[in-house]
Amino acid sequence: MTLVESRLRTSLTAVGVPVLACGLALAGLGAWTASGRAGGPPHVGVTRAYVYQSFGSTPETAAFFTLTNDGGSADRLVRVTSPDTTEPPALSGHRMTSSNGAYRQRVDSVLVPARDGFTMNPHGNDVTVRPKRPLRPGEVVPFTLHFAHGKPLRVNAVVVRPGTEKNLPPRP
Repeated sequence: MTLVESRLRTSLTAVGVPVLACGLALAGLGAWTASGRAGGPPHVGVTRAYVYQSFGSTPETAAFFTLTNDGGSADRLVRVTSPDTTEPPALSGHRMTSSNGAYRQRVDSVLVPARDGFTMNPHGNDVTVRPKRPLRPGEVVPFTLHFAHGKPLRVNAVVVRPGTEKNLPPRP
């Protein structure tokens, strides 16, 4: 083998191996995507939305949402807004102290898993709201849910007395 042939073979090997590796990786990713396992964008919806009626002089109450995600990727609820509140609603979580006292703690976001969902409840995560006026059962409060990846979602939450939310039919 001549010096030219040797250098040509070395050059082809140096270029060919990475090109072959990239081609195999691309073929593998194509097969993974075609199989449906690569995941798609999140697709979040709301099947239930309600707000507790506040009582007495308590300025705060809580809103709850049942979120579904039939998309292939998880998303995060990062913010909630409403024109009917005196200050921006806050994502919060119900926490317990070592002496069994309960308190509300602000959270940055709530995970909505792919091909699953998340249900807010009084013993977990909720949205703390300060309504502009006293709320009565049956009234509707508009909210916009903002996600890390998906589009904002507008939803109306019905006002209920605490404990009666089990009687609400799911949203269509």
